Amino acid sequence: MASPSFTELPDDIQVNILSFLTPSEISAVACTSHRFSPLPGLPSLWHAMCDRRWGQFTSPASWGPNCTSRHLYRALDQWENLIGFWRRIGHGHGSATGAHATCHPLLFFKWNSNCITGSQVSPCTEPGSYGVVKSPFVWLGTSPDGEMVSYRQLEEDLESEVGPGSDLVPVSVSFVGPNHLVVEPNGGFRSGDEDMEVAMGIESGSPPDRATLEMYQYFANRTSPCSEKGVRRQRRRERERRKSGLVAEHFVRITHYCPTPTRPLEGLWKGICENRSLEFYLVAYDDVGGITCRRVGEPGAQFSGYSPLFWTPNADFIEAPFSKEEYKIYTSREHITGDSSSLEERLVSRMLFINSSYDLVIPDLAGGSGGNLRNVEGRVWEYDDGTFGFGFLRNDFIIDLKHIALNGQLLDSVAASRM
Repeated sequence: MASPSFTELPDDIQVNILSFLTPSEISAVACTSHRFSPLPGLPSLWHAMCDRRWGQFTSPASWGPNCTSRHLYRALDQWENLIGFWRRIGHGHGSATGAHATCHPLLFFKWNSNCITGSQVSPCTEPGSYGVVKSPFVWLGTSPDGEMVSYRQLEEDLESEVGPGSDLVPVSVSFVGPNHLVVEPNGGFRSGDEDMEVAMGIESGSPPDRATLEMYQYFANRTSPCSEKGVRRQRRRERERRKSGLVAEHFVRITHYCPTPTRPLEGLWKGICENRSLEFYLVAYDDVGGITCRRVGEPGAQFSGYSPLFWTPNADFIEAPFSKEEYKIYTSREHITGDSSSLEERLVSRMLFINSSYDLVIPDLAGGSGGNLRNVEGRVWEYDDGTFGFGFLRNDFIIDLKHIALNGQLLDSVAASRM
């Protein structure tokens, strides 16, 4: 018996097979015959394509009843590039004029069932804590009429979760190349209907209809858009926005924020320093086998925005057992950690020679011209649980590092309202 042709298969099976294709490939199939010409406009196919590509991360059917699957596919195709960590760059901040504005060094995007949320991430200020402060920043989802929208949360509203029920400011989230992200207000701040026109992307000279106004106010106010309290909240927020002076904020992608079997030190880490404060670190491998560790701090802080800490041109580890001298170097140093667990149970599986970044900017501290190698020489000790610690011969302590995130989830996260 001859096998059935593709056109003889049931429609649902055809759609399931076609859902593995990209939009451009669907268009190519549509050009092959008159029978397939309606494929690019078939809603069930776009829904299957969305579910096939992003169903394990989100629920495409929950993004809004008025959002077409074709429109959603195009939006998610771009927005999925947000997922992961981004590092803030430049000295600008969303609340540039705010006296007490906090600059968070990292931005973390993740999938939710019906939206994508971006959270600002910064070290916990409690001494000796590995906690990571997570505060709402931006929300990307759909409006009641199915349009794709994005909103930013103001600093004074951090106790609320990002979403349609909180005070949000419409923003534009755009890419400048694949690894540069810009979050900026939608055309600046205006008042009244003009502000709503800009927020909802209405063409100049076209007055917004009532449904559009109500939709904007639904996202902007926690109360009914027609209530007096809602109007007062709108006016108060307008004053706060003008006072805050929101400006464009720039971020660059952290492509590799988790270690791999071949690059065990790679990614974002956190460690408690000598003064008991928590710091973020980014370890990166170069194309020739070298490793560089940088401290990730506030962009506006001197020497801490993205400053190098240690480096090595050779990523070859030395396996245990170690020499007596190396064993003494390790055991004679105090571990700086916030864990109450016994450090004696943590075994060192291998070690790596490193150099301090001092010899990159102050060459005389290195061995030449009577310098002392102890000023720049250090070690990385990798533990059997996959984490590691580092220290320098000039110091008597080891900074033990832990993961900031694993498997796409933040570890030890603390809500901003608790700080």
